[in-house]
Amino acid sequence: MTLKDLSVGKSGRVISVGGEKVLRRRLLEMGITPRTVISVKKVAPMGDPVELLLRGYVLTLRLEDAEKIEIEEVSS
Repeated sequence: MTLKDLSVGKSGRVISVGGEKVLRRRLLEMGITPRTVISVKKVAPMGDPVELLLRGYVLTLRLEDAEKIEIEEVSS
């Protein structure tokens, strides 16, 4: 399952971060690293982007980028 598939109010633990070198590095720099728990807070009216809560801060991410992050769902 990817972060793109996670619905509002649900949480997931990052298993792996994919993407091309530049994108992968940027995602890792933003704190999206393996074993990080991420919660989906909001989705924009048209479905893209999504607002995430991780490591105590809010991050907005495009669905195209969220698709590169493999997660496992965890109970909130």
